[in-house]
Amino acid sequence: MGKTKNWAIFLMIVTTFLTSIAQIFLKKGANVLQFNFFSLITNYNLIIGIILYGLAAVLLIIALRGGELSVLYPMISTSYIWVALLASYFFGELFSITKIIGIIAIIIGVTFIGIGSRKSEVAAT
Repeated sequence: MGKTKNWAIFLMIVTTFLTSIAQIFLKKGANVLQFNFFSLITNYNLIIGIILYGLAAVLLIIALRGGELSVLYPMISTSYIWVALLASYFFGELFSITKIIGIIAIIIGVTFIGIGSRKSEVAAT
C-alpha cells in the first residue's frame, strides 16, 4: 500500500482512546446491571459505551484507508495502556510492577513496528 500517513496514525490513537473510554463506561454500566430488558435500555453507561465503540469503529475504518495494516493495527494495543490509566483513575485499580513492565513492552513493541515500517519505506524508495 505504501507509506502510512500521519493522519491515519493520529486517527488510530484517537480510536484507541475512544475504545478505552468506552470500556470504562461499559464497566460502570456492568457494575449496576440487572439482567432484565428495562435495565439494559435505561443503563446510560452501557449505551454511551456502545456508541463510543461504534464511533471508534468508524474512525478505525477511515484510518485503515490511510496506511499499512501491519503498522496501524498493532497500535490498537496501546488501548491497554489507556485502560490501565483510566481504570486506575476511575476505579482505583493499582499499578503493579508487572503492569508497568507490560506497558513498557507495549510502547517498545509499537515503536519498533513503526521504526521498522519507516526503514522499509526508505529502502523501497
